[in-house]
Amino acid sequence: MIKNIIQGIQAYTGSLALISKLNLWKFFFIPIAISIITIIVIGFSAYGLSDNIGNYIARIWPWEFGKETFTSISTFIGAIVVLAIGLILYKHIIMALSAPFMSPVSEKIESYLTGIEKHKHRNTTSREQLWRGIRINVRNLGKELLFTIPLLLLKFIPVINIFSTALLFLLQAYYAGFGNMDYTLERHFKYRESIRFIRKNRGVAIGNGIVFMLLLLVPVIGWILVLPLSVTAASLKTVKLIQQDNLLPEHKPVV
Repeated sequence: MIKNIIQGIQAYTGSLALISKLNLWKFFFIPIAISIITIIVIGFSAYGLSDNIGNYIARIWPWEFGKETFTSISTFIGAIVVLAIGLILYKHIIMALSAPFMSPVSEKIESYLTGIEKHKHRNTTSREQLWRGIRINVRNLGKELLFTIPLLLLKFIPVINIFSTALLFLLQAYYAGFGNMDYTLERHFKYRESIRFIRKNRGVAIGNGIVFMLLLLVPVIGWILVLPLSVTAASLKTVKLIQQDNLLPEHKPVV
């Protein structure tokens, strides 16, 4: 698992140079705009709702002693809750809406790695790619929320809340990597086959998603580069994984 996580992270090496080499930037303009608008809306929502959630949580403290301190802690937890749910929604919104733009990016990277200009796998239209993206991300959103809510509740327990934060981060990373890898998988596998493939390679998905999540912490630059870098890295690694299963030919790209 750890080895696969490291491989998922290492796939980012050279991604920026490859985007320029293959002239892929034109595919990212609309997804970047979607990314920036979505994360700004989430940021303002977290700022505005944290006080309301904090005051609501603070009602469970019946004593006047320590009321102010408990309210401050509750407000902080409220901000974390909104941000955590906001980031979950952010990932799935941009991944679903970006599918028609990211699939061509993945296809060009696959052609570069395999030497095959036109793939003979599953032919899908932009509408089908969008529907596939929505279906995958709605499924992942439900799964992620199912595990996220208990982890958020654990934040009220001292010491344990440290581990819950780490688990929450890895959970978000996994589903981020999941979405990035599916842009390649949708050409090769049907819906359920893709899910099985990513479960088999969940370490790679987590590794890809770790960098995805860290990029979101970098204002503006990170929000701009998060999709181009993560999708390129995921495509590179996913194609190689499919080649290892002998489903694609090996080819040494021209440097």
